Amino acid sequence: MSGFIPTHGGADPQTAAPIVEIVSAGNEVLIGDVLDTNSNWLCGRVTGLGGLVRRTVMLRDDIEAIAAEIRGALARRPALIFTIGGLGPTSDDRTLEGVALGLGVELRLHPAAERLVAAKYAEFHAKGYVPFAEMTESRRKMARLPAGAAPIVNPIGGAPAVLCERHGTSIVSLPGVPGELEAIVEQSLDGLFARIFGSAHYEERSLVVELQDESAIAEILRRAEADFPRIYVKSRAKVLGSTRVIRVTLSGRGDDEAAVEALLAPAAERLLAQIAAAGYGVFLEPTAA
Repeated sequence: MSGFIPTHGGADPQTAAPIVEIVSAGNEVLIGDVLDTNSNWLCGRVTGLGGLVRRTVMLRDDIEAIAAEIRGALARRPALIFTIGGLGPTSDDRTLEGVALGLGVELRLHPAAERLVAAKYAEFHAKGYVPFAEMTESRRKMARLPAGAAPIVNPIGGAPAVLCERHGTSIVSLPGVPGELEAIVEQSLDGLFARIFGSAHYEERSLVVELQDESAIAEILRRAEADFPRIYVKSRAKVLGSTRVIRVTLSGRGDDEAAVEALLAPAAERLLAQIAAAGYGVFLEPTAA
């Protein structure tokens, strides 16, 4: 699977999927004022790229806590660490200070980042979004990056994202505004993702079992996990119309669609046969077009 194993950073030993960790910083999240939809969206995006999110954590806007989490994550050697939030112009936006402390470096004004911020505010002023275009210390704060870091274009907002590299792990700091975060991931990280995830393909198949008791098929699922170790098998209850059923999801990663098909097809066929033989109605859920 030469196109699938990452060229740097950590990979899951069972699936060879590049490992990703997510650090979400924000007092507003931990007081329940804002729902952390960003981590959920990133988990889905990483999974679709063929990566494996091993850990997510939510922290307050505390420099020492962020630094400790960065150090801990680096010790686990994932391929990629995302930080979310805390890149803005106000005093409580402190994520980059925490990242710098975790890396043992200083924050420095980055000329290219300063140009990006200045150009964005000139654009915002021309469109009537902000009252003036001139750079201020608050705006310049968004261009102070950990030493050795590089800015990443933010297609929507004023604060650039930031890329740091340490011992084979990439650290990408993203803003907390969902639209900005998603735009950066979708438009500005293609090169990094190609390097980390290669040509990996991810796919899911779902079986719907006409049953309300997961324990009744637990042994069948356990054997499937043992016999197909490169496939992740997950069951959970769902409501189909007015009836509660069990959805069994099989997911796999590989170099391309054909490789994943070769993993999933025999596992799905065996589960369909074994669950039906146990006396329960079961069918393969149609995939979205």
